[in-house]
Order: sequence, then structure tokens, then C-alpha cells
Amino acid sequence: MPTMLAASSLRNLACSSRLSSCSEYTSGNSWRPIEAAKLHRTYSVSSIRISCAATKPAKTPAEVEWKVKRQLLAEKRVRSVDVKEALRLQKENNFVILDVRPEAEFKEAHPPGAINVQIYRLIKEWTAWDIARRAAFAFFGIFAGTEENPEFIQSVDTKIGKDAKIIVACSTGGTLKPTQNFPDGKQSRSLIAAYLLVLNGYKNVYHLEGGLYTWFKEGLPAAEGEE
Repeated sequence: MPTMLAASSLRNLACSSRLSSCSEYTSGNSWRPIEAAKLHRTYSVSSIRISCAATKPAKTPAEVEWKVKRQLLAEKRVRSVDVKEALRLQKENNFVILDVRPEAEFKEAHPPGAINVQIYRLIKEWTAWDIARRAAFAFFGIFAGTEENPEFIQSVDTKIGKDAKIIVACSTGGTLKPTQNFPDGKQSRSLIAAYLLVLNGYKNVYHLEGGLYTWFKEGLPAAEGEE
């Protein structure tokens, strides 16, 4: 997830330091080494003030290490399903497809009946930390930086509820399975969302392997706009 990495790379971007010193010097024929030493001890007072206006907030559950997330997903038996199985579960077993992509991507195309709750949203606030993160994104040519959606769980609670059977979907899907390149599997937005859901008491959580990219590639039903 390059956008998250871009934001975290400038943790101290807006930090500034100021060095101010107060010293008294003697001049003329009356200068003596001993007196100068006394003056140095008495008046050569240096004060360094370092202020950091862009301190990174404490880690959120979504930011914990992937190994920790993967372990909990395994303990909670979160199962991955392919796109055809997901469509069957939606039609025959009343599963809800939870699309966690940004709202703009959801409106372009999504599975019919899917519910959109974005796990990351455009940066909204203008604190020093948020400004630093915007600058970090801009450094990488990204001018629509995102942040974790703090209302994700609340929105899912409102739109779906804890008793629902949920298949979490994002663009690429990620995987819980070990591969040659990713021995611990590969993290994705949908897997992060699944982790947050089981962490908050959701019990029927599935994960769409291959993501919506595979869904559309295989020509499965798609809708546009808002549901």
C-alpha cells in the first residue's frame, strides 16, 4: 500500500528547531582569562528549543503488523472465497458483499447489491500532522492522499450489523495463503477490513480472494452509481 508508506515516511517533516544563545564578551585591555572564564560560566547560557508540530498519532489497530492481523484472521477462521463462490453465496445464502474501496471507485462499478464503506478516505483534517502527510503524498506525485476512515466500524454497524454474513472485497484482494514471494500471505484493504471486523465482534466474515479486479475480469454482474 504505497500511499500509507508515503505518509509515514515524513513523520518529522514539520518539526523545527531553534538555537538561541546569550553570551557576554569583554573587550579592551581589561580582558583577563580568569575573568573571561567566570563570565562564560555565568552568562554563556544556551537554550535549545525543539518543537515538533507534526507528531505522528499512536498506532491504530489497522496499523499493527500484518503477522498479527493474519494470526487473528486464522484464529477466527476467516475464509477466502473466489469470485464465483462469492456470487453464489450472495444469491443463495444472503451474504452481503462489503466493498471497502473509495466511494469514487465504487460508483464506477461494483457487484449489484454491494454495500460501500470505505476503509480509507481522502485526508480531511488540517492539523500539522495531516499537512505533513499531504506533503509526503505530493512528494510521490499523489495529490489525493488518504487516511484511515475512523468511522469504518460505526458505518458497517449502521449499514449491515454484526449478525450479517459478510464477504469483504477490495480491488486486489490480497491473500492469506503463503506464496513464493509472500511467505506470510499478502495484506490488502479487504484483509485489513476483515481484521477490524473480527476484532470488533463480527463472526461471519469472509474475504474475496482475487478482489473485484477478478470479479470484473471474469464478466460477473456489475452495477454503476450508488445503490
